[in-house]
Amino acid sequence: MKKFSGMKFAGVQRRFHLGSVVWITFIWVMLMGQLTWANVIAGVLIGLVIVLGLPLPNMPLASANIRWGAFAKLMLGWLWDLLKASVKVAWLALRRADPPQTAIIKVPMRVQSDIVLAFATTLFNLQPGGSVTDIDIGNRMLTVHLLDAGTPEALAQEIENVAKLERDLIHIFERN
Repeated sequence: MKKFSGMKFAGVQRRFHLGSVVWITFIWVMLMGQLTWANVIAGVLIGLVIVLGLPLPNMPLASANIRWGAFAKLMLGWLWDLLKASVKVAWLALRRADPPQTAIIKVPMRVQSDIVLAFATTLFNLQPGGSVTDIDIGNRMLTVHLLDAGTPEALAQEIENVAKLERDLIHIFERN
């Protein structure tokens, strides 16, 4: 009987992450807008229910070897691109002209890790002007909707943006 209960608690220990409970509690208190004991206790209880009731699989990050300098450079470049894309989409919305021609294209991705593919998709989706509408994981292919593909140059530039993101992520996360 002792062995069975030990196995049961081992599963709870694997699922329980204090940092996640603290983070969920913080988010809960921020959503409620007041720092009160009731909100903190409710946040802790919600955090425990989420962490223990909806466990996430272990992430294979033990072998992750991230190039942090390149990652910081990617994030700074991404923020700059976010600013440029926001201005471009605002201009497309406010100008007195017909809407631009859109396009749906398939873009191959050479990343090996599903986590890196998900990160690439997230970074691309957070930029105004395009979105990933489908991910073919088996063939490593993204289907991308582009807002402004009215000229061959604009289309080529968007494809190059995805290719550059792919190269950067491979450089940062997937070196052997």
